[in-house]
Amino acid sequence: MSNAAFIQIHPETPQERKIREAADILRNGGVVIYPTDTIYGIGCDIHNARAIERVCQIKGVKPDKVNLSFICSDLTHISDYAKIDTPTYKVMKKALPGPFTFVLNATSNVPKYASAKKKTVGIRVPDNKIALQLVKELGNPILSTSIRDEDEVIEYSTDPELIFEKYKNLVDAVIDGGYGNNVASTVVDASNNFEVLREGAGDIEQYL
Repeated sequence: MSNAAFIQIHPETPQERKIREAADILRNGGVVIYPTDTIYGIGCDIHNARAIERVCQIKGVKPDKVNLSFICSDLTHISDYAKIDTPTYKVMKKALPGPFTFVLNATSNVPKYASAKKKTVGIRVPDNKIALQLVKELGNPILSTSIRDEDEVIEYSTDPELIFEKYKNLVDAVIDGGYGNNVASTVVDASNNFEVLREGAGDIEQYL
């Protein structure tokens, strides 16, 4: 694969033309690295099985082992992909957009290859204008995982130019939305009394 596109997008006022460019890459089966409100993520269209395989290959894990999340622009269509009751919805509505991944039981609408053998799905609505605009332009959630190595915090996870140097031959585009953070989202099992599965940038207690 030739070098990926390096798309610089203003984090506060994302340029529509550049958002469209990135969304078109996703729509055509591409893999894109993009900013969130925590660390940079690597994602693709949830409906493209080949692109999901590529994300897993880049991450170096089997599809049934990788923790993949759905990046959504809001909670409007959440019931399409996850089973959710009213109390859980109210907590998520207060906490999102924000640095949380909520693990919920998946519905039958979730593409089988997107959740592999898992019966749950992670839902993210990041507090990041680029990510939210990208999902809106695409028209459905982005299947996503963090680019960070799970065992250690690596410097390039925060600097888009260094991310580009590392991944330019593996992905189709890297979006430069400024420096990222090096703390991942807090993962909360919303199907089990909001148990925290991974401590991260968010404190769920303040929303319960």
